[in-house]
Amino acid sequence: MSSATLTPGAAPAFSPAPKRASDDIPFNPKVRQHKSPGDWVVDIVIVAILVLVVVAVIYPLWFVVIASVSDQTLVSNGQVTVVPRGFSLGGYAKVFADTRIWAGYRNTILYSLVGTLVNMVVTIPVAFGLSRREFKARRVILFLFTFTMFFSGGLIPQYLLYKQLGLLDSMLVFILPGAVSVYNVIVARSFFETSIPEELHDAAQIDGLSYFGYFFRIVLPLSSAIIAVIALYYFVGHWNDFFTGLVFIRDGDKQPLQNVLRSILLANQTNMTGQSSGGMNMLEQQQFANQIKYGVIIVSTLPLLVIYPFLQKYFNKGVMIGAVKG
Repeated sequence: MSSATLTPGAAPAFSPAPKRASDDIPFNPKVRQHKSPGDWVVDIVIVAILVLVVVAVIYPLWFVVIASVSDQTLVSNGQVTVVPRGFSLGGYAKVFADTRIWAGYRNTILYSLVGTLVNMVVTIPVAFGLSRREFKARRVILFLFTFTMFFSGGLIPQYLLYKQLGLLDSMLVFILPGAVSVYNVIVARSFFETSIPEELHDAAQIDGLSYFGYFFRIVLPLSSAIIAVIALYYFVGHWNDFFTGLVFIRDGDKQPLQNVLRSILLANQTNMTGQSSGGMNMLEQQQFANQIKYGVIIVSTLPLLVIYPFLQKYFNKGVMIGAVKG
């Protein structure tokens, strides 16, 4: 019961709540919060830890960048730490002078794009099917998928199988064996189960949509974040795939970029026999090989560094959206 007294025929009288000063409103972004000394200490510790983590992640990459364009004598003496010294592009000139690198770029881009497309065509429908409760066999199928994460036949049976299937020295060896990643299927399945309301499926059934219509017209448009994240995972995996080309590809024209860069790096390593064919002594050739090594790292990672900023907003959202919420 209200404490206000009501009289017949009179409007109820309510006393307005007293206005609070802006200083009394917690977490008001327009008012500077008053922090205790303990709060300042915690904030300083958190900021210091974040700065150390950022430096620990960024500085090694930055050092590779400046070392790839610096005089290797200064790099070896420890005189190159923050900015490049003795600017030189000899390593990059040697890398890009080899015509194989352009074929390697072409092959890797082709393998990565086609492979990622096949991965997404397989992974997303499989994850959606395994997320539906009315699909009775989903637990058995998921168990069989998970079983392959821990047990495999080994390299030699795998090589013999690929030989029987005609996958050796073929582009398909980069695409078909890894058409689906069980880890990505589990992540996408978790997203479909936790982030797509079941009421949408009920409404779609009322409107007469089939499972295919519900999947293509409702689920996919709402899943752009997780699709971008999984596509990035697959693309990076294909781009960095070194072992497949090393074991299953013998044709030099079909080698991916990573294997081509390895060949260039090995070809310029010091042979430890004194004078090289270019007239450089052993020390100079070793320093030149080090500069090529740094250049190779930048050449192989630069495309991924260019792509990531465009997918960052989807990546940050997609990684957390399928997580288990407490």
